[in-house]
Amino acid sequence: MKKILYIILDGLGDLPIPQLNNKTPLESAITPHMDRLAQIGRTGLVYPVAKGIAPESDIAVISLLGYDAHMYYTGRGPLEAFAEGLMVNDGDLALRVNFATVEADGKTIKDRRVGRNLTTEEATTLAKEINSKVTLSGATFEFKNTIGHRGVLVIRGMRSKLSAWITNTDPAYDRQGVFGVAKEKFENKLAESIPMPGYEDSVEAKEAACLLNEFTLKSHRVLEDSLINKKRTAENKLSANIILSRDAGNHLPKFPSIEGLYNIRFGSFVQMPVERGIALLTGMTMIDVPSSTGHLDVDYPVWAKIALESIKKYDGVYVHIKGPDEPAHDGDFQKKKEIIELIDRFFFANLLSQLDMKEVVLTVTSDHSTVCAIKAHSQDPVPILLCGGNIKPDGSLSFSEKAAKLGSLGEIEGRQIMSLLVKSAKE
Repeated sequence: MKKILYIILDGLGDLPIPQLNNKTPLESAITPHMDRLAQIGRTGLVYPVAKGIAPESDIAVISLLGYDAHMYYTGRGPLEAFAEGLMVNDGDLALRVNFATVEADGKTIKDRRVGRNLTTEEATTLAKEINSKVTLSGATFEFKNTIGHRGVLVIRGMRSKLSAWITNTDPAYDRQGVFGVAKEKFENKLAESIPMPGYEDSVEAKEAACLLNEFTLKSHRVLEDSLINKKRTAENKLSANIILSRDAGNHLPKFPSIEGLYNIRFGSFVQMPVERGIALLTGMTMIDVPSSTGHLDVDYPVWAKIALESIKKYDGVYVHIKGPDEPAHDGDFQKKKEIIELIDRFFFANLLSQLDMKEVVLTVTSDHSTVCAIKAHSQDPVPILLCGGNIKPDGSLSFSEKAAKLGSLGEIEGRQIMSLLVKSAKE
C-alpha cells in the first residue's frame, strides 16, 4: 500500500478579483510545483461539507477526514477547549472566543481581532486578569488564550448542566442547528446571547445564555481597566477590551478512530487549536513542529522536512497550513496571492524534491473558500488535486478553481476524499 499525504491549505478558494485581471489569488499566483502535481494527476472541485454551506474550519475538517459532521459535530468550543487541555464534561458550556475591540459604548465593534497584533504575552496577561478578577453567579469558568487574539472559554454551572443551544455574542457568525456558519453581512454590534429557536423555554439554555452575557459584561470591565490595554492605547494600538464568543457546545464529540475506520495510522501537524482538537479526537498522533518564526520562507522548508520524515513513520500524514486564510479575512488579495506563492516555493518545492511520487498518494485541497471581497467564508467549492502512486493524469494543466472545473474528479463532497485516497493508495 502506498503512503498517503493529505495537505489542506486553509481558505485557499476565492472568486475572481478585478484587480487581478478577474483571476482568483490562486489563479493569479505563480505556482509551478502545485501546477506540476495537477499535471501528473487528476483535479476537480470539492464542496467541503455540502452545497449551500459556507463552513467554518471545524465542520469542514471533520468532513474532509471522512466523517459525517451532522452525526458527530458538537460545536467548535469543545474541540478547541480539549485541544488546549481544558476539561469539558457533559453539561459544561465550551466556546471559541476572540479578543476584540469595542467603542466607548461597549457595543459597537471597531475590530473583531484587535488589529491582529495582540501578542501572546499580552493575551496571556489579560487572560490571567479575567480568571482572577471575574466571578459568575452560580457558575465557575476557565478562560484561556490560544494564538494571537483567539481563546477558549469553559463555563461550568453549579446549579444545573448547561445547554449549548444558545446564540453567539460574535455577530459575524450564525448557527444553523449545531453548525457555526460565517455570515456574509452582519451588523458590527456585540450581540446578546439568547436561547435558540425551539429552546426558549429550556432552563438550561436560559441559564447558559445568562451566564455567557454575564461573563461578557464583567470581563469587559476588567479589560477596560487593564494596564495592558492602557499601554496599547498609549501606543496607538487597539484595546483588547471585549470577548466575542461563538460556537457553543456542551460535550465532546465521540469519533470512531481513523485507524479503526481505514486501518491506517495517521500522523498530523497543524497550526490551530481546532484542527489539533479534531486530530486528537480522531486518533491521529500529533507531530511536533517548531513554533512559527513569523517568516514563511523559514517555516515552510522546516514543515516540508517534517512531512518527509513523518511519512516514513506513518501510513498517512495530515498537514493543515493556515497561510491563505488570514489575509483573505482582511480582504488583502495581494497578500493571499503572495502567501500561496510562498507555500509553493518553500513548502512544495522542498517537499517534492525528495518525495518518491510512485510510493505516495498525495492530495491538495482546502477546507473552504475565504473570499477576499466579503472577508468571509463562502459557499463556493474549492479545488482539489490527486496524484502519485498509480494515478493517471487527466490532462489538467494547472491547479486553480477555473482549471479544476474541467478535471475528471468532477464535483465531490469533502467526506468522499478519504475513501478516494485509501482506494488510490491500495491500487
